Amino acid sequence: MIILQQEGMHQLLKDMFVEGSVGFMSLVAIALILGLAFCIERILYLSLSEINAKKLLADVETKVEAGDIEGAKTLCRNTRGPVASICYQGLLRINEKMDDIERSIMSYGGVQIAKLEKGCSWITLFIAIAPSLGFLGTVIGMVMAFDQIEEAGDISPTIVAAGMKVALITTIFGIVVALILQLFYNFILSKIEHLKSQMEESAISLMDIILKVKSV
Repeated sequence: MIILQQEGMHQLLKDMFVEGSVGFMSLVAIALILGLAFCIERILYLSLSEINAKKLLADVETKVEAGDIEGAKTLCRNTRGPVASICYQGLLRINEKMDDIERSIMSYGGVQIAKLEKGCSWITLFIAIAPSLGFLGTVIGMVMAFDQIEEAGDISPTIVAAGMKVALITTIFGIVVALILQLFYNFILSKIEHLKSQMEESAISLMDIILKVKSV
């Protein structure tokens, strides 16, 4: 029963795709595929960038307090993600002035944020393109309908139906694609904000660790 329903849904989507003008529907489908590709790439990258920042900072603090600066650097270097990267940059300059260390951490933090947000502009582009293609299909469908009316010299529901159907189907698909990509995009933004928060908290904690060591 479930298989029959899935086949029926698949056939319905296929029929709507063809009826909605293959040319425009293909463009909308391409926007969906490319947009999802960028979304999946970002989600995988951001997921791999997430670590247990508190545990990392605790391990770094233990090594720094024990005087094992190189061990702390190695730990950060062998840990993935932007949090470990900014900690490593701070430890590289541990013998410099606190202001210089802070500037270095902030500068490198900006570089890491840019890496986190890489590709997001393409996702927003496809979110905008999808409904725009749908609306363009709507306009062309309306033009087709008026051309058919002009050729027939009469306003008839049968004559207008074909053009109107193209207009409505392309619009629906364009909006649906934009909604799907928007959901993924918002999820990506939430992960980026979480990582930014981790980076800020870790930078402050690292500065406190370094200041404590320098004060001894």
